[in-house]
Order: sequence, then structure tokens, then C-alpha cells
Amino acid sequence: MTSTGVTLRLLDKADKEILRLPRAVKGAIYDFQHKFKENPYLRGLRLKQLEGHDRLWSARINDEYRILLLRLAETDWLIVSVKHRKEAYEKLDRLSYGINRITGGIEYVDLEIIEESVLRRAATAGRVGTAPAKPAPAAVPTPEPTPVPLFAAFSDEQLTDLGVAGPLVPVVRTLTTEDQLLGLAEYAPQLTSEVLLALHDGASYEAVLEQITHPVSASDPVDTDDFRAAAERPATMVTTTDEALREALEGGDFGRWKVFLHPTQSRLVEREYSGPARVGGGPGTGKTIVALHRVKHLVDRLPPGSNKPVLLTTYNKNLAADLKSRLLQLGGEDLLARVEISHVDQLALRVVREAEPGSVKQTLDESQALREWRAMLDELGETEWDAQFLHDEWTQVILGQAVVSRTEYFRARRAGRGKNIARAERAEIWQLAERFTQRLDRLGRQTWEQVAERAARLEMDRERRIQNIERQREEAGGLDNIHLQAGSAGWLRHRFQHIVVDEAQDLRAAHWKLLRAMTPRTANDIFLVGDTHQRIYGNQVTLGSLGIHIRGRSAKLTLSYRTTRQILGSALGVLSGESFDDLDGSTEDLAGYRSVLTGSLPQLYGCDDWESEQESIAALLADWISLPTPPAQIAICVPTNDMASELAYALAHKGIKAVEIGPEGPRGDEGVHIGTMFRFKGLEYQRMVIAGVRDGLVPREAVSRLRTSDAVRYRRELLRARSLLFVAATRSRDSLAIFWHGRPSPFLEPLMGLPVAGER
Repeated sequence: MTSTGVTLRLLDKADKEILRLPRAVKGAIYDFQHKFKENPYLRGLRLKQLEGHDRLWSARINDEYRILLLRLAETDWLIVSVKHRKEAYEKLDRLSYGINRITGGIEYVDLEIIEESVLRRAATAGRVGTAPAKPAPAAVPTPEPTPVPLFAAFSDEQLTDLGVAGPLVPVVRTLTTEDQLLGLAEYAPQLTSEVLLALHDGASYEAVLEQITHPVSASDPVDTDDFRAAAERPATMVTTTDEALREALEGGDFGRWKVFLHPTQSRLVEREYSGPARVGGGPGTGKTIVALHRVKHLVDRLPPGSNKPVLLTTYNKNLAADLKSRLLQLGGEDLLARVEISHVDQLALRVVREAEPGSVKQTLDESQALREWRAMLDELGETEWDAQFLHDEWTQVILGQAVVSRTEYFRARRAGRGKNIARAERAEIWQLAERFTQRLDRLGRQTWEQVAERAARLEMDRERRIQNIERQREEAGGLDNIHLQAGSAGWLRHRFQHIVVDEAQDLRAAHWKLLRAMTPRTANDIFLVGDTHQRIYGNQVTLGSLGIHIRGRSAKLTLSYRTTRQILGSALGVLSGESFDDLDGSTEDLAGYRSVLTGSLPQLYGCDDWESEQESIAALLADWISLPTPPAQIAICVPTNDMASELAYALAHKGIKAVEIGPEGPRGDEGVHIGTMFRFKGLEYQRMVIAGVRDGLVPREAVSRLRTSDAVRYRRELLRARSLLFVAATRSRDSLAIFWHGRPSPFLEPLMGLPVAGER
């Protein structure tokens, strides 16, 4: 049959409804979309307009289910809901749809479902808690206070000006508890949910207007009768292709985000930037998704070719492998063919090896380098200096500032390095650093910090030569001479046109110097995403001082798609009272960071000792697995590698298989995942256990000892430990359990108002 040119779209949130349907019904939906696109009026589809509605139609999926569609234009249709046939034609007056006058997007509301959800939440909340105590005898009845509506302080006009869907305003007026609000938020249009939750959390009308409504407002005048135009606006989150529909319904969270980017995210992806740009935001706000879509956007604008002018990079190979997998999902092999995907140290090593092809040095990680420092100090009988301090001084000051002589080191700034050191002490440190460098050379070894600094110098020299050529061209009136890159037959040019960086907060200064030199200083050159609240390494930089100027080109994502409000609130408590930088010399906070997801409060478990803690963890995991939760969607993170091994052994004795997470990710697919907190960056799970959160382990005793000896370093290490716990806590989507034995970590103090199980 000849195609009729019919467009069939799927509205955001309709996919969530479809996901809950039996697999056979999902298969029938795939069949339906193909038949509908060929001919919507096929007799078997039974397409008909619903009584009392000018745009709402129904069609047959199978004997049991019907699909509801909005007719946007003659051949343009939008799936808004799927219902059982017994419900599809009942209470049609409760179905509402229209164009939001603020965003210009199409919104569909089933008032019956929303009101049922509000009532269900209210009933559930009434059943939670302990049994009521017996009333006191002869008490005089006290009248129940009249509950105050949650949004009594805001007029109907204010609510609709913020973007609340008009048909829901009467329902909003009835809300008196947070549980009722969460019931509405589950099924309301997303902007309505975001606005109401932000107001409930204490944000002012002006703040919500600026931070939530304005970023998604329509850029053109809104005609509330033009559904075809509304369907093309970013606020109408829809998909049309068969492949995108499949991804939305079967691809999990990433599948949804590939299709349903939030309008705020879409604008950041598609925006033209006059130079480097940064996107921040808390865990689960979609920063990585934005980075991946940005890569695709940049590639889509490239002229045809077979080279790789776009670099996608991050700070370790585990995350780089994950980015490659996700980018493949997003755009297939054609997209991968135009993108270089490499973690930043691997990139630096390649640059160095190109320049020094005969080098066969072994590269050490930080723990191996520290062992070498300690070994050298032991051999010298040196007891005055701490190995960690010397390593940090060497990497952050000497290598970080490309210091090449003792005289330069005497003048080097040491901002943020802690205690002041006199000239004589600098002379001692310089001598020890020289000895350490010579030691590594003799052993045929190098650190990643050395590799990064060497690569940065090589690329900066390459950039200077390119700039010289450009000056010569300008002086010659635009005429070219032939300039060949030394040691190759290629033209001397920048390695990349565009660079996209994920987890930017954990890159070192040398990494940024390397990346800055790798791309021309033009529009859309560097796009980075990151959150300094999640910095788990000590690499604090000011991008402007490194030639990466992001002022005026920074944005922040505030809506979490992964972590529930309950877990989010507890995780933010871990960071309470601390200050964080914005990668450019100013401070940043998580104000406005929120979630429209809801779930249970984190569970706290205090135990007598490590053995009883392991017993309690095994019991909880057995309960979770029996729910059932797939073991690979359960994770346990602990402070040390030894604790991970001990706990995995204890769980095995209980019949629970644990898979340890290594540098390249989980070492297997079957079993709960277990590893140190560092291993969980970039991962997510349905249910999460954080174990061993006791004083002396989180933070480590070595950090506490710095309180008197080095106050600045103590503050820095304390902040890093808090960030690590924050990262661990926000890996969970549904359930979070925190265990300790002995005295709990001081970081848990803001959470101690929650019930604690297992204390003896």
C-alpha cells in the first residue's frame, strides 16, 4: 500500500504509561503505528472521533486496548494515552488538552487519573506510621484545624503565568499535603510539576519565573489554536520515527532521554556559543546526555568527510567506554566514525608517544607514585616531609605551573596549598622533587601528571607554530606557503575543531592546557559539563587562567531525573555548610536543584561491629532480591578495597554473589556490584547500600589528623570526602541504605533525624 504521508508522534509521559503495559500490548503498538502510517482509516483500526471533543480520537490497538490521539492537522497525529477498551470511552469530559500559553507546548491532562492519584497518596499517607495512642479519658474534643491549602499564597493568574496547566488549577487549590502534591506531580505535565514542587520547597514566585519558567518560554507569540506549530516547539516533547519510538519504550532511561530532551536541555545542545561554554548541575540532571547530544549536533553540522574533527573526552577509561557505548546508541556507527572518544590521560600519552616514539616508560597511577615517594623518603631517612604533601606539591605547583628551575619554584604561587613554606624549605622540596624525577627516570617510569604536562607543552608549541603560520598568511595577503608538520606528511593544523568534555571538574590544569591547544579559539570550540560538588580528586582549577573563558556562557541544570526527592534531600544534607567553586574563580551552589520523583526515605543502620554490619547488609540484600530486584541493579560501596573483598566473601557465604567493580567497570554481569566509592562515579542503580560510613573511615583518620598540622589541606580533604559520599548517595534511583558500625561519620549528622534501624 502506498504511504499516505501520515506523521505519528508520541507525547512525553505517554511512553511511561505504555511502559507499564504487558509486552504483548507493546508489540501490538508497534504493529499499530506501521498500519496507521500507511492508512489511518483502515477498517481494523476503527479510528473515530470521541464524543464532545474536536481533536481527540481513538483507534484500536487490539481487542483489549485503545490508543488516544490528538489530530494536529490533516495527516499529523499525536499519541497521548493508551487505555483499556472499558475505560477508553468513559468520563470523556475529564480529558483535557490544549496549548500552554507560556511555553507554547501541547499538554494533555487526564483529570480522573490525577485526582485518583492525589486521593491515593492522601490515603497512603494516612496509613503510614505507628498506631495511634489511646485517647486520654474525659478529654474535651478538640476540633481538627482546617488544613491550609499549599498554594493559598499564589493567585490563579500567578500559577498560570508560571506555566501551570490551566485545567489543573482547580485541583491545585485542593492540595493540603506534600503527598497529595506528589500524587499530582506524577501525572501532570512536567512544567506544572516543576513549578509546584519548587514553590512548595520555598522558592519565590520571582525565582521560579526566572529559573524554571523563563528558560522554557516560547520565543515567538503563542497561538493557542495552532496545534501544528505547537508540536514543533521544544516544549512539546515528542518523537516521530520508528527507531525513536522503540528507544523510548524499551531503551530505559537513556532511551527516553535520547528522545525526550527537556526544553532547557535542547536549547543548551543547539545553542551557538561564541567560545567555550559550560553546563553545570547536580547528579542525575542529564549533563552527560546534554554532552552526547551536543556531540551529535556538532557532527550533524560537519561537511561530509572521513576524519574525526570532534573530540569527546573525560577523566578515566571506564567513563570513556561508557560514553562510547551511549554515543553508539544515540547515533550509530555513522556518528562514531566522526568522533574521537578517549579519556584525557590516554590522549596525552598518545601525544607524547608521537613526539617520543622510542619511549617505553611504564606509567604509574597516583597510588603507585605515592609508594615510590615513600620508598625514596625511607631510603633517604627523610622524616620531615609527608609523601602525600610532596606528591601534591610536585604535581599541583611544579608540574601544574610548568616550573622548570629552582628559581621559578621560589617565585611560584601556592594558592590553596595550605601551610606557608619558607625559602629554605622550598629549596629542600625542590631537591626532593629532582631526586624523585631522577628516580623515576632510572626505573623507566613516569606519572600521569608528567605525561599530561609534557603533552600540554608539545601541543602548546604546535599551537604557536600554527598561529605563526596564520600571521604569515595575513602578512602575505592571505596567500599560503607550504608548511608541513614536523615528522609527518600532513598539513600543520589543530587536531580537532570541537571538543566536548564530560566530568570536567576532575581534570587537572595540564589537561586543560592540552585541550585548549588542540582546537582553534573560535565559536563552539570547547563545551564542558561537570559539577564541582562531585569533585572526587584534588584538581581545583580556574579555567580563565588557562585560556578557557566561559564567563557569560555558563548554564546550570537543576532538575534531577534519577534521584528521588527523599534521597536528594539527604544527599544535599551531606554537603550542608560547605562552599564549592564554579571552575572559574567564583562559587556555585545547588540552589533550585530538585526532583519530581518520589520514593522512600533513606534507611539508616547502626551496628556494633563490622561483622554484624555485614550480617545486616546480607539480610537487606536478600529482601531486595526477593522483591524482585535484579542483582545487577543493586550496588554496595565501601570506603576501602579490603572492606569490598571482605564483604563480597561474607555475602557469598549467604548465597549472594557480588561482582567487584574494577578500573574498567564491573567484572561480570551477574551479581550485586561492590566497590569503593571512587568506582561509582557515572554509574546508577535501582537500590544502593553505602557501608562502613563510620568516623575514622569517612573521612579517614589521616584527614582528621591534618586539622592541627595543615588547616587548609584539612578543609580541602574534608570537602573531597564529603563530595565522595555525596556522589555515592546520588547513584541510587529508588532505595538508599546507609550502614555503619561504632560511631557514625560526622557527615551523617544532618540525617540523624531519620529513624535508625539495628542500633544496639
